Amino acid sequence: MREIVFDTETTGLDPDVERVIEIGGVELWNHIPTGREYHVFIRPADRKVDPAAFDVHGISDEFLTDKPLFAEVADEFLDFFSDGKLIAHNASFDIRFLNAELKRLGHPPIEPERVIDTLPMARRKFPMAPATLDALCSRFSIDTSRRDKHGALLDSQLLAEVYIELIGGRQAALGLVFGGGEESEEGDETVRRVRSRPAPLKPRLSEDEAVRHLVFVESLGEEAIWWRYLGRPAAELEEEPQQAVAAKA
Repeated sequence: MREIVFDTETTGLDPDVERVIEIGGVELWNHIPTGREYHVFIRPADRKVDPAAFDVHGISDEFLTDKPLFAEVADEFLDFFSDGKLIAHNASFDIRFLNAELKRLGHPPIEPERVIDTLPMARRKFPMAPATLDALCSRFSIDTSRRDKHGALLDSQLLAEVYIELIGGRQAALGLVFGGGEESEEGDETVRRVRSRPAPLKPRLSEDEAVRHLVFVESLGEEAIWWRYLGRPAAELEEEPQQAVAAKA
C-alpha cells in the first residue's frame, strides 16, 4: 500500500489569494519509508510572502525569485502524488491550497477520500493533550533538533515518523510470511490466503484429563454453561464419567 506523507508552506492563510511556495513529500510503502521523496520551492505568481508567514517558515521573496512557477512543476508533482493515500497534519489546510493551485491550471482536485489527517488521529489517541507536530514528536521521542522553522520536506519526514507511531508503532509495518497458501492482488495490497489444515491436530488433553473434566462439569448440573461447548449433557455420555474414573483408578 502506497502512502505519501506531505506538507506545504504558503505565502499566507487564504487559499483563494495566497499561493503555495514549498511542497515536500515522503513515500511510504506498507508504512515503511522507501527513500523516495519529493521537494520543490515555488515562485508565487504576483504574490508576496506575508510577514507572519515568513516568521513561521523563513522563506523570503528574494529566495523564491529564481524558483519555478507551480505550472512548471505541476506535472512532476502530480506524478509523485498521483496514487495512494495522502497523509498530512491539519490536512484541510494543505489540501485547500493544493486544490486551489490545481484549479488555476484546470486540473481536477484531490479527492477528500484519499486524505488522512493526523491531527484528529492524535486528538482521539491523546484527548486533551497538545497535538501539534512538535508536541507529538516530543511524545514519541522523535528528534526535532534540525527544526528551527517550519519546512515542507523536514516536516514531512517528521510527520512520517509520527504517523507510524500513531497507527501502532514500528511493529505495525511488519509482515508475516506464511508457507503454503495462495496470493492474490486486491487493490494496492497483496493478500495471502492460507490453506486450511488437512487434518485437525490431536488434542493436548490426555484421555484421563478429559474424563476428569467431564466429571467436574457433571457436578455442576445440566444447566452448566460448559455443556454449550461440549455439545451434550452428561446423560448422553456413552460411559458415565464417575464410572470411567473408577475404572482408571
